[in-house]
Amino acid sequence: MTPLRQRMIEDMQIRNLAANTQRAYCEYVSLFARHFHKSPALLGPEEIRAYQVHLTRDRQLASSSISVAVAAIRFLYKVTLKRDWNLDDVIPTCRQQQKLPVVLSRQEVASFLDAIKNQKHRVILTVCYAAGLRISEAVHLRSAAIDSQRMVIRVEQGKGRKDRYVMLSPMLLDMLRRYWRAARPKEWLFPGDLPGRPITADAVEDVCRIVRRQANIAKPITPHSLRHAFAVHLLEAGADLRTIQLLLGHRSLETTALYLRLATSKVCATASPLDGLRTPFLTVVEDTPAPA
Repeated sequence: MTPLRQRMIEDMQIRNLAANTQRAYCEYVSLFARHFHKSPALLGPEEIRAYQVHLTRDRQLASSSISVAVAAIRFLYKVTLKRDWNLDDVIPTCRQQQKLPVVLSRQEVASFLDAIKNQKHRVILTVCYAAGLRISEAVHLRSAAIDSQRMVIRVEQGKGRKDRYVMLSPMLLDMLRRYWRAARPKEWLFPGDLPGRPITADAVEDVCRIVRRQANIAKPITPHSLRHAFAVHLLEAGADLRTIQLLLGHRSLETTALYLRLATSKVCATASPLDGLRTPFLTVVEDTPAPA
């Protein structure tokens, strides 16, 4: 390990960046250095620009991947190498596409969960929907996180290293009790195949793919799809955005506001102006013969 890499890792650890973020940043900086066969300390704005063009034009990476690569390079030069640059000019960020997720209906969620035969898999995916948890948060739940007296679930060190509480549905509590009596989990609520380790997020995502195919559900389904459905269904039921923001653990209300564009009760609540028109054309259009 080079001294520069070690210094960058220490800088990330000091700032308490998530382990996945640290791995991604190290990987992208390593790819950047290998591209020029030089230490990043010897590279400057022209090489950074050339590399961004390479990622966009030659490798044609998704905007999300380019954004992570750019964030890694910005961290390296701003924090570790302490370059006195205007980063917005030297290392511009990549504008990401804004794509709306596909939202499952309540009936589709019910059909999907009913199709899961394994009890542990069904419970963990039900937790994702019933409490709106990220899959990384759900797999790291411990039995002590379930507070049946206050009817809440304590999520420890979620995204952004933040703790929060989410609601504990009575139906989910009953399901968790039946699961606990059958499985008797110890350290982790959802143990994995390796002793002392929880089930992995990848294993749960594999379950989603298999069950979706077996249940013949057309829409794509991942654990995060159930989190999206949780938010949209709450919004359609009348919950306010601020409450949903707290439940989801979003840092910004702007992130939560995305769901306003997905909730049919909000999007479709206003009648189309077409419905207010009163014209002879609209009443006879179906009876008018097609032109020869």
